[in-house]
Amino acid sequence: MRTDARRHHDPQVRGFASDNYAGAHPEVLAAIALANGGHQVAYGEDDYTGHLQRVMHSHFGPTAEAFPVFNGTGANVVALQALTDRWGAVICAESAHINVDEGGAPERMGGLKLLTVPTPDGKLTPELIDRQAYGWDDEHRAMPQVVSIAQNTELGTVYTPDEIRAICDHAHERGMKVHLDGARIANAAASLDVPMRTFTNTVGVDVLTFGGTKNGALFGEVVVVLNPDAVRAMKHLRKLSMQLASKMRFVSVQMEALLAKDLWLRNARHANAMAQRLAEGVRAIDGVEILYPVQANAVFARLPHAVGERLQRRFRFYFWDEAAGDVRWMCAFDTREDDVDTFLQALKEEMAR
Repeated sequence: MRTDARRHHDPQVRGFASDNYAGAHPEVLAAIALANGGHQVAYGEDDYTGHLQRVMHSHFGPTAEAFPVFNGTGANVVALQALTDRWGAVICAESAHINVDEGGAPERMGGLKLLTVPTPDGKLTPELIDRQAYGWDDEHRAMPQVVSIAQNTELGTVYTPDEIRAICDHAHERGMKVHLDGARIANAAASLDVPMRTFTNTVGVDVLTFGGTKNGALFGEVVVVLNPDAVRAMKHLRKLSMQLASKMRFVSVQMEALLAKDLWLRNARHANAMAQRLAEGVRAIDGVEILYPVQANAVFARLPHAVGERLQRRFRFYFWDEAAGDVRWMCAFDTREDDVDTFLQALKEEMAR
């Protein structure tokens, strides 16, 4: 088969900016090719999306229902809309992705009010939730209806199952529901070394967004409804939010490739291991401080700003707090030991200048 396309990048170059920078895993690409050819019913009535439901049951129980979507922001907006009334609000950490990295989409597109809480490590607690959990009968205040947590958090920290159970119990006692942003849920499960159900449906999470793009998928995420009584009109909200894929089989088969066996876990364990390797090397360099526990595939560090700027000319990564010199280094499923070691050597060289 002839193609006029040509490669425009060096596939040997890797950075530490984001796990989104990584390509698709070869097993995922093979699954997409397998699903190609012939005709399948559009808009989710295909055989691959049907099978994905059974795969999700194996991970999250028989009541779980999967709604594939295009991307993570769309998944969060659809999920939160399904859990709230028009006057509803969502309590989340101030550092949450839905608050700082989704362009205001939950509020502008979803019509929601986010009630944020500062946290020392990205994690909510029942006590922190109570800073915003009030005023249900006050018509002048958006009504708190949902608690949204991320697993793992935007700061790379991981909730234990008991911590999430405490949040769910606390929220449900106050008539609120719980949403889990699982953009990196695989990394959290790998870190905890437990099945994903252990910190989701088993402890009371109502809806989660399952992330694939950061863990080897080409595109696509899934809204997973764990408690059917907590949501309404999910399929209509997905369409209204422009997240209904006509050729959904190509989203669903990627999730099947990740979840049917252990690819999701292999990828996440490797990314986490590379972050640990990076953190160990960083701790040995004087003048560089690791800011948060390295529990998944992210390393947050503080170093002289000028060093960070020089290092950025050699490797892609982001400043997290420009003024403080805080940076974030992410590892992915395809990060190699040599990538980490070469980066550490460059960091040593720049610190010595």
